[in-house]
Amino acid sequence: MAALGEFVGAALVLGGLAAVYFGMRAVVVGRRERRYGTLLAVDDGSDSAPVLRSSRYRISGRPDELRRLPDARVVPVEFKSRSTPARGVPYSHRVQVGAYCLLVEETTGRSPPYGVVRYGDGGEFRVPWDRVARADLLALRAEMDRPYDGRATPSPGRCARCPWRDGCDARAS
Repeated sequence: MAALGEFVGAALVLGGLAAVYFGMRAVVVGRRERRYGTLLAVDDGSDSAPVLRSSRYRISGRPDELRRLPDARVVPVEFKSRSTPARGVPYSHRVQVGAYCLLVEETTGRSPPYGVVRYGDGGEFRVPWDRVARADLLALRAEMDRPYDGRATPSPGRCARCPWRDGCDARAS
């Protein structure tokens, strides 16, 4: 009989802990909703989220989330499975979320104030979308239109995984 009482007590404690966990999770999600606005679209892999396209800049993409701020501007959110980088948002992540900001601007007619990069361990950063970020992205986009100048330093490991290996003139031997 005592063992049954201990079992019931443990079950009640576990149930209480689960209730606290889910309650706290709801608070965190609610704060995120207030901070980044209403969820508009989620890229869940089912092709239900829209692909944003810009014929002007010849780019397209599908952010992991699109959120509408109270002032009706749309903010892209990008999820990364890795842990939060100690030195802040890497350049490649800033470029990616910047491209999403440009696509949001092109498709909605309004510039987002920022894009969000959220990491697997919960760390997140607002990446400003301003004149500097826009100029940097457009300079990179213009560089992509120039002919390849041979600056790559190929390596056998990276080249072996590259999807363009067969057509590349700079691949490692």
